Amino acid sequence: MKRVIVSGGGTGGHIYPAVAVAEALRRRFGEEVEILFVGAEGKMEMEKVPALGYRIVGLPVAGLQRRFDLKNLAVPYKVLKSIRKARRTIRDFGADVVVGFGGYASGPVLWAAQRMGIPTVIQEQNSYAGVTNKLLAKDVDVIFAAVPAAVEKLGAPEKTSVVGNPVRPEIFMQNRDLALSRAKLLALVWGYEFEGESRTVDIHVQRLRQKLHLSEKLVTLPRVGYRLES
Repeated sequence: MKRVIVSGGGTGGHIYPAVAVAEALRRRFGEEVEILFVGAEGKMEMEKVPALGYRIVGLPVAGLQRRFDLKNLAVPYKVLKSIRKARRTIRDFGADVVVGFGGYASGPVLWAAQRMGIPTVIQEQNSYAGVTNKLLAKDVDVIFAAVPAAVEKLGAPEKTSVVGNPVRPEIFMQNRDLALSRAKLLALVWGYEFEGESRTVDIHVQRLRQKLHLSEKLVTLPRVGYRLES
């Protein structure tokens, strides 16, 4: 039995690639693999992951606010508390490997695993690597990048492979043409590359909808990279 900890969250861009990898492991190894997700308390992964049938442990970790905020004073305490809980979770679960997909929770889990001598892997979804993955890249064993542009940003080309982004099989089963035919307006959105940016893009799209007095359904297609052909 192989035991794998998967950590990542905060946005769908971190969560769903992690889920895609978990599903691929289940398809390949069946009952010979056990998967545990680790996320951040209060973040969307704490709802999305259990709804997909996976067990998840939440850490009290939080990130620094870019503007002055008294909540920043509690960040070091939360990070230390999260590292302690991460170590306990890794030990109790008996993890053979820890895989990080970015987001607040990945930091304490992979940091703890590295110091416990457990193999670690990160997957970077964007061309501009997130802060957590950049900090972890130096000490992880293997890095998988979605696009070539991320290799330089991560700073460890000797252990980085460009493999594209993990995608759940059901995504390819959807009828794209049917969905587009039902939309009166299609917006191709360039962005979604930085943590938290998807929310900003969504806000601007809705403002555009209101400004144009659109009552029809608006479909947005995020454009962040390309598909690697096998």
